[in-house]
Amino acid sequence: MIKMQVIGNLGKDCVTNTVNGKNVINFNVAHTEKFKDAQGNQKDKTIWVECAYWTDRTGIAPYLKKGQQVHVDGVPDLRTYTKTDGTIGASLALRVLSVQLLGSKADGGGVSNSYTSAPASNNVPSASDITEPVDDLPF
Repeated sequence: MIKMQVIGNLGKDCVTNTVNGKNVINFNVAHTEKFKDAQGNQKDKTIWVECAYWTDRTGIAPYLKKGQQVHVDGVPDLRTYTKTDGTIGASLALRVLSVQLLGSKADGGGVSNSYTSAPASNNVPSASDITEPVDDLPF
């Protein structure tokens, strides 16, 4: 399996649709890298990734707004299309497995919440359930 992770900002508000009875949240993420060219001039290169999050957990959709910073994890997907001049083009998309809200440009980017398509595990103890002394090391 090939996996891909993207950290960036949403270019526009997400769109939630139902396709063949399944929910999909579509959004795009922009990642900008700064680099210096051969002459030493500062340059920016922005890469856009189209994302499709197939999930019943659509509660995150209201938070996927333009400018929101996210960490998206998923499987890359190659899409082909016909350009206006009749030639075939290709774009890289991401079938999202999980998305984590990191913040927005306005709030400075604090970690907010995380959503994943895998069911949550309920057998993880909370901090108050652990009764072992803190200073006892297991070795």
